[in-house]
Amino acid sequence: MTQQPLARPRRPKEETARLGDEIYERVIKARVEADHHGEFVSIDVESGSWAISDDLLTAAKRLREQRPDAIDVWSVRVGHRALHHFGGRPLQRPE
Repeated sequence: MTQQPLARPRRPKEETARLGDEIYERVIKARVEADHHGEFVSIDVESGSWAISDDLLTAAKRLREQRPDAIDVWSVRVGHRALHHFGGRPLQRPE
């Protein structure tokens, strides 16, 4: 009987958030801000791979198609500080 390799442990969610935000700011933001406002980006923080869509589930699905082994995934909404908003107006990032 062969032994299966152990899966990588998940990062703490705070580290995943920090790495995801860093990758977004450094690599992705300039490529998507002008033409994809309000869309969702899912990022594999281990590889830096990412996918974009107008809905969160599709962005995550596209990323999983590229990186089925992704464990630590962070999602952001282009041009916003939060993925979703409740009532009122959306929370946009200051210019």
